[in-house]
Amino acid sequence: MAKWAHRPPSERRVKIVLSIIALCLLLGGIEYFIGWPDWLTTNGGARGARP
Repeated sequence: MAKWAHRPPSERRVKIVLSIIALCLLLGGIEYFIGWPDWLTTNGGARGARP
């Protein structure tokens, strides 16, 4: 926090970070309220994964 107080990030960097956070929240909200679409699900599982 001391670094940010002495050298705050640029406005552009703050916008980028906030937009990434908003995108993650949007995807999480869609998955939680609507569900994950079948066409985005991979075929098969990971190696060694338990069913």
